[in-house]
Amino acid sequence: MRVIFMGTPEFAVYSLKALLTQHEVIAVVSQPDKPKGRGKKLAPTPVKEYALEQGIQVYQPEKARDPEFVALLKELNPDVIAVTAFGQILPESILNIPQYGCINVHGSLLPKYRGAAPMQWSIINGEKVTGITTMFMAKGMDTGDMLLKTEVPITPEDNFASVHDKMALAGADLLLDTLTALQAGTVERIPQNHEEATYAAMITKETGHIDWSKSAEEILNLMRGLDPAPGAYAMYEGEPLKLFKGTKTEGDYRHGKCGEVVDSNKKGFVVKCGDGALTITELQATGKKRMPADAYLRGHAINQGVLLQ
Repeated sequence: MRVIFMGTPEFAVYSLKALLTQHEVIAVVSQPDKPKGRGKKLAPTPVKEYALEQGIQVYQPEKARDPEFVALLKELNPDVIAVTAFGQILPESILNIPQYGCINVHGSLLPKYRGAAPMQWSIINGEKVTGITTMFMAKGMDTGDMLLKTEVPITPEDNFASVHDKMALAGADLLLDTLTALQAGTVERIPQNHEEATYAAMITKETGHIDWSKSAEEILNLMRGLDPAPGAYAMYEGEPLKLFKGTKTEGDYRHGKCGEVVDSNKKGFVVKCGDGALTITELQATGKKRMPADAYLRGHAINQGVLLQ
């Protein structure tokens, strides 16, 4: 099939690589370059970078709905437009261009977790299983008819980075399966039950601010869901202290306040939370590298009675 691929982050590169094994990718569309690093130099998106390495024409419209860009897509005359984490809502004028429609790879088992950050929120909310859904794109946020699904387990050891990689591979495979079924006319369109829909809001820095009154499991899930970025954090001595890993800790800490450092051990320091306590085992202080908590404590004492906020 003649495919136009739309995608932006590393997650989408997996889908583009898969498409190139079976289809003719006639163009790639990605978000505009953005300033990055201390020098604020414009940096290409991961999808753009990979597409250019493969010699594929790349377009980066500020707004996909611009009439000139829509006209360009019509002139390219694709059989299908495949979309993985592009980052813009497509207007009907684009959705109606390809013979086989616009197919989206979404990182959840729809209709649960529509929106911008389904993988992170699946981990934060303690889900044991997530997955990929392919769907026909329609007006609205992830509301189109579903095509195929595949499940991806979330283990207690998983964080966002590991789930991201598993999901990216699963999404790439499912996209190929979907296009094969679409071309053969064997795929079934399944309307979503909108009453069952939930939403995965965009992750912000504030999302990671730990509420110590929550249970140990909820806090650990937050830490895993935001690892490696942007990171869960607590305020310590007026600076954010990012907390990446921890373990539930047995002991009688009923008299501590939520967020209070109540103990320390060989692995790190113990913080009182809503239903017990957590030993923090991996962290990153402002301006420092990520490190084991015991290594941090050898150079920076966090005394009992300190309140993390």
